[in-house]
Amino acid sequence: MSGAGHSFKSDFLRTFVERGAYYDCSAPEDLDALFLKERVTAYIGFDCTAPSLHVGNLVQLMTLRRLQQAGHRPILLMGGGTTKAGDPSGKDETRLILTPEKIEENKNSIVTGVKHLLKFGDGPADAMLIDNAEWLDKLEYIPFLREVGKHFSVNRMLTMDSVKLRLDREQPLSFLEFNYSLMQAYDFVELYKRYGCRVQSSGSDQWGNVVSGIDLGRRMENVQFFGLTTPLITTSSGAKMGKTAAGAVWLNAEQKSPYDYWQFWRNTEDKDVGRFLRLFTDMPLAEIARLEKLEGSELNDAKKTLATEATAILHGRTAAEAAAETARRTFEEGGTDEGLPTIEVPKSEFPMGVLALAVKAGVAASNGEARRLIQNNGLKINDASVSDPAATVAAADASSGAIKVSSGKKKHILVKPV
Repeated sequence: MSGAGHSFKSDFLRTFVERGAYYDCSAPEDLDALFLKERVTAYIGFDCTAPSLHVGNLVQLMTLRRLQQAGHRPILLMGGGTTKAGDPSGKDETRLILTPEKIEENKNSIVTGVKHLLKFGDGPADAMLIDNAEWLDKLEYIPFLREVGKHFSVNRMLTMDSVKLRLDREQPLSFLEFNYSLMQAYDFVELYKRYGCRVQSSGSDQWGNVVSGIDLGRRMENVQFFGLTTPLITTSSGAKMGKTAAGAVWLNAEQKSPYDYWQFWRNTEDKDVGRFLRLFTDMPLAEIARLEKLEGSELNDAKKTLATEATAILHGRTAAEAAAETARRTFEEGGTDEGLPTIEVPKSEFPMGVLALAVKAGVAASNGEARRLIQNNGLKINDASVSDPAATVAAADASSGAIKVSSGKKKHILVKPV
C-alpha cells in the first residue's frame, strides 16, 4: 500500500506519501480532514528493552520529525510501563524481564540518543516526552479489568498475529504478554484524555495493537482515533533495515560512533539511494530525484550526501561533517585520524604477529584469511604493505598512540596498546 491511491490534501500526509513513508491508515479521508482542520497531536511508542534504538526504528522517529515540520505536535512515548510486560509481536519467546532500574536506565539512554531529531519544549508544536509508567504503574487490577478488560474479546485477541504465531508454533505465551495489547490500547486512551492525542503511528507489524486502541477509544471515550502505519523497510537485496553482519546499527553514539554510522549509510546499495534519501533526510525531493539518477562514481557522491545528511539529523551537523572529512582523508589521502574505529589491546600482548593483529582488529576472520590478504598485498600496517606473514608488530609501532591496521582501501581500524 503506497498511498498512491489517496490524493491527500493536507501537507503532512502528502509529504508522507511523497517520502515513501506511508503504508496504511485506518480512515484516510477523515484523517486527512483532521490534519487540514487543526494542529494534530500524534504519538509513537518505544519500549525500553535496550540502551539504544536502532536504524530499524528510524522510520518511526522520522514520522515524528515530519509531523513537527508540518506544524503538528509529536509525542515520543517511552514504554517504561509496557516494557515490564513485553510485546509478543514478532518474538519467538518471552522477553527477559528487566528490573525497573534497568528499564529507567535504558529509557534515559534512548532519549539521549534521539533527542536531536525533534525539538522539545512547551510550544504548541514542540515535541513531548512521556512515559507510560505514569499511569500504567498506578493501575489497580480489578478496576482496570472492569473499565478496560470488558471491552476486549479474547476470541479476537487470539486471532491477532502476535498471539496467533506463538500459539501456532506451540510456543509459550505468558498471560503477562497477553495483556500487552490491553496496555497499548489503554495508552492511546490516556494520551487522548491528557493531551488530546488522536493519532498513533507505528510500523505495519503493530497494526493489531493499533486497531485495539482505536476500538477502545470509540468504546470508552466515544471518539474517533486514527492509526497510521509505515512500511517495514528492507534493502533492495532483501535484508532487514539495519541488520548488518556486525549486528544492529544503533542510534546512540556510545553504541555506534558517528563515523561508523556515516559509513553505514555510505555503504547503501545503489538501488536504495533515492528511497533512503527520501525517507531518512530532509533534502528537497527535486534534489533527490537528480541524485538518484546518477551512476558510477557520481552515485558514490550521492551516497556520501546521504551519509552526511542522515548523520547530521541524528548526531548534529558538526559530527556528520567530521565523519565525512575523516572518511575523505582516510580513503582519498590514506591518512590516519582519531575519528576511525578504535580497539584497545593490552600492551602485554605485544609484540604480536601480523596475522594475529589482523584477526584482532577484525580486518580478517582467521589467520588463513590474513595470510591471503598479505599474498594479495591487501594488508597494511601504518599504511605500509605487509609482505612477511611471520612479521611481528611491537607496541612501540603505535607512533601516534595507535597502530593503523588496513585491509584494502576501505577498512581501517586503529589498535591502541594500553
